Amino acid sequence: MPSVEHDQIMAAMRAEQEAQAGQPPPTVAEQRASYELIADFWPVPDDASITPVEVAGRPAEWVAAPGARSDRTVLYLHGGGYVIGSLATHRDLATRVSRASASRALLLDYRLAPEHPFPAALEDAMAAYRWLLLNGHDPRRLALAGDSAGGGLTLATLVGLRDAGDSLPSAAVCLSPWADLALLGESMESRANDDPAVDRMTLQRWADQYLAGIDPRQPLASPLYADLSGLPPLLLLVGTAEVLLDDAARVGQKATAAGVEVVYEQWPDLGHVFPAYANTPEAAEAAALIETFLDKHLI
Repeated sequence: MPSVEHDQIMAAMRAEQEAQAGQPPPTVAEQRASYELIADFWPVPDDASITPVEVAGRPAEWVAAPGARSDRTVLYLHGGGYVIGSLATHRDLATRVSRASASRALLLDYRLAPEHPFPAALEDAMAAYRWLLLNGHDPRRLALAGDSAGGGLTLATLVGLRDAGDSLPSAAVCLSPWADLALLGESMESRANDDPAVDRMTLQRWADQYLAGIDPRQPLASPLYADLSGLPPLLLLVGTAEVLLDDAARVGQKATAAGVEVVYEQWPDLGHVFPAYANTPEAAEAAALIETFLDKHLI
């Protein structure tokens, strides 16, 4: 059963969803401004270190919780449907990933659609990973991580790097990954009334803006349709009260069938990217899982 704290957050999102019912879709600028409020709702802990850096021509930040090792890195790719989201919206989550993994998190401000459609985000993510390698980071001590669209981008980045012959990181963490921009998962309908965070209409709008006319089953845009063989171990966390449940489930099934080591967990009645819900027991439990997983795979 979800905690009281989790349900309070879901209730607040549901109230916002109901307030927007019947209104015209917000503009991209309005969506971005609204999403930025996350930074106020979940502020960065006072003990975190935030250091701006330019990575392959893009703004980024080193995010480090106390105890983070300088030789361990998690490249973090934020969510937001490839259209919204920023360094500010994901500093808190990146801090908690840093704390859980005893690693520095490199939080990347990749280019967003519609101004920069596919493959801009993928190019930026791959360039950031290669920047880490060029700057002496050992892939045995590197992991990729991301949530929602950032989780899908994490998978696409792994596929792109593998196909290009790059050394791969030792592990990847995907939180509620959006891996099917064709929106064909059964949970798109069956969980529609349970998910106050995202819905088919919004996801379709974001997919159209990101894809800019290309096939939604393009494997590097929708990694569910990619060959997943040869990828590093994956940790997939998803709640059952979200429309992207089947994206995570199908990725887990396909990756396992391809011989990839997969830890897949679906959490009953929890919402979209629940590990981001600061100050909830579920977020703390998810952090412990991330810690165990990354400790196993990062030297």
